[in-house]
Amino acid sequence: MKTVSPLLTDLYELTMMQGYLLTDHNPQVVFDMFYRRQPFHGGFAVFAGLEDMLRAVSSLRFSPEELSYLEGLKFFRREFLDYLADFRFTGDIYAMDEGTIVFPNEPLVRVHARLIEAQLLESMLLTMVNFQTLIATKAARVYLASRGGRVIEFGLRRAQGLDGAVSATRAAFIGGASATSNTYAGKLFGIPVSGTMAHSWIMAFDSELEAFSRYVELYPDAAILLIDTYDTLGSGIDNAIRVGETLKRKGKPVGVRLDSGDLDYLSKKVRRRLDEAGLPDAMIIVSNELNEQIIQQLVSDGAPIDGWGVGTELVTGGSESALSGVYKLAAKERDGAMVPTIKISNNPEKTTIPGIKQVHRFLDREGAPIADLLTLEGEEIPVGEPVRFYHPALESTFFNGATLRKSLPLLSRKLHAGKLDYSPPPLVEIRDRTVEGLRTFDESYKRLLNPHVYKVSLSRSLKELKFSLMKGNHG
Repeated sequence: MKTVSPLLTDLYELTMMQGYLLTDHNPQVVFDMFYRRQPFHGGFAVFAGLEDMLRAVSSLRFSPEELSYLEGLKFFRREFLDYLADFRFTGDIYAMDEGTIVFPNEPLVRVHARLIEAQLLESMLLTMVNFQTLIATKAARVYLASRGGRVIEFGLRRAQGLDGAVSATRAAFIGGASATSNTYAGKLFGIPVSGTMAHSWIMAFDSELEAFSRYVELYPDAAILLIDTYDTLGSGIDNAIRVGETLKRKGKPVGVRLDSGDLDYLSKKVRRRLDEAGLPDAMIIVSNELNEQIIQQLVSDGAPIDGWGVGTELVTGGSESALSGVYKLAAKERDGAMVPTIKISNNPEKTTIPGIKQVHRFLDREGAPIADLLTLEGEEIPVGEPVRFYHPALESTFFNGATLRKSLPLLSRKLHAGKLDYSPPPLVEIRDRTVEGLRTFDESYKRLLNPHVYKVSLSRSLKELKFSLMKGNHG
């Protein structure tokens, strides 16, 4: 990943940083990054964007050109510009592992640093994690709708600019895509690349049959033929079969792609024609404005489709434009000790959960997650005993987890004193974590329509802290 400019921030981050410096107010603080509601009206999200964010934070530097630009804005004093000239992030960052299945209101990232340093991270962290988490979640929904089928990310030309295209490809792979058409992202991240021809290839030759024949002469091991340029059932499948029969005699497979029309009807007709021609191993790939709802319906209808090329809806988020991720102060230093902080709102959804927190995922006897519990960092969880789970917004509402036997802490240190404190896994391992995580969750949480709400609760200590501060005891 290229070095990210520290100017990739909102101006008010810099004005606040200068204010803290000039007023000599730079205590140790802890910020939480979390999101408030599930994207796509779904039951889960997939955490992504962590490695890109950590590498950006660990390499933050202000160049002379950037400092000159800031000076020209006339907002900033020489003392602050001199501070920025030597700026390095020296704090710690705790986070969940990329590919973890996550839920609203639980910290995905926890930043421990001096206030000035922590403030600079806000916009950069949010833009990286929010976008990639949104796209990874969309990809996971598509993957689930395909019932674990082969999903190919086709969205380069419809992505939100160049960086959006690259970030979306990475996130889509984390979420369950198997390959991408984006050659640059394939090189950058080691993602398998896929793609054969466009309609213009067929149109550039004098006949469809010639176009197919020329292509398989050049690429006999990647013969996916686009059969809907002129007439899918009238000529496309006939010419594909003729070429496929030739390939079969050479021991090579053939495949076809449908990019228009009624994909259910056409795929069934095409499958029958291929089978009748003695080409039962021929794959059928489909594309054309696919999303998880369309794919789920096609799978439910028994459409004989072997692969799904998903573009616009996957790399843009489709119906969901952004993840509702925020970055809020959770604790600050006072008289040498860390004290919790809280933001209170008339909208209960926007009242934050104070303190330095850990997220514990509780599992049943079979290893399936059944609830997450937010606790204060270092708080003891009695394994093997009933645990009380308190509602995050309703003081007197709780349930007893009498059957709970095992819990896993989800946050671990990823950056220490400004340097990476772990070995980032290969991207394929992150994807595997997503797929395995999806497998372990009950189907009710993964429904596209009206999913069951997974419980994220507070421990007794954290509940008492939150409501005490809400009643005015927050200093």
